[in-house]
Amino acid sequence: MALYRDEGVVLRTVKLGEADRIVTVLTKEHGKVRAVAKGVRRVKSRFGGRLEPFMRIDLLIAEGRSLDVVSQAASIGTYAAEICIDFEAYSAANVIVETADKLVSTEHERARDQYLLAIGALNALAKHMHEPTVVAQSYVMRALSAAGWTPRLDSCVVCGRRDELAYFSTLSGGMMCLTDRTPEATRLSREAYRQLRALISGDWASLDEAVYHGGAVRDGAEQDTMADIGHRIGQSAAESADPKISMRSGIGEGHVRAPTLADAARNAAQSAVARIVEEWGEYYLERPIRSLRLLHS
Repeated sequence: MALYRDEGVVLRTVKLGEADRIVTVLTKEHGKVRAVAKGVRRVKSRFGGRLEPFMRIDLLIAEGRSLDVVSQAASIGTYAAEICIDFEAYSAANVIVETADKLVSTEHERARDQYLLAIGALNALAKHMHEPTVVAQSYVMRALSAAGWTPRLDSCVVCGRRDELAYFSTLSGGMMCLTDRTPEATRLSREAYRQLRALISGDWASLDEAVYHGGAVRDGAEQDTMADIGHRIGQSAAESADPKISMRSGIGEGHVRAPTLADAARNAAQSAVARIVEEWGEYYLERPIRSLRLLHS
């Protein structure tokens, strides 16, 4: 049998027989490969844990008639170890490998850009570089963009005008102006619009600011949501009368910080962007990204 060597990241595994597994790997030069790892489920397997999901590995593979066979595997990046101890990172990593598996549908067809995006996202999760949910959302949008499905954000998809862009339509492929919007289009605040652009461009300075520093509301935030936001602030302020502060807030007992208008607008923008990412992925992949639904639930 002919042999070939490549590096790749494990997307998923399926049990085969009593001791084997079928391993699906997205490789750098050979695209998506499905190969049998013989004896990998045995306690004393020579592969150890190198063929588990999220692992980046160097592979020596023997070509087979229906399925290839893994001959050797060496670790390049042990992303799984750090990802699996953090539930949010683990959930986000599942979104990444599921999206990559669905997006690269043809086996042995080179998809180097998709491979580089996948390992970059998994590396960010393993090193806790950014908020896991945002990493997953950015990966989905950038992977789909690399495949040719980039939303049009700089002008209206109907008339081409560049001002008054206040609605987003997945069916139409991008932003719409106030005049030519379609009934199914979703209204976006300027903060949500900025976050969506940052996800696609990989502007992590802006994304981290929105997540960790409150992402202050800029001028022009949609006014028709202000009443709803104010109502949420009132509810949160009433709950904050309790001196017990959640661990996530990072504020000591007795030092309650009431949520601000910026906090509520930021959360509303993040929810709107999350819905768009899920809808965009489902529409262009022609099937839902199930892990993404779990991430947003």
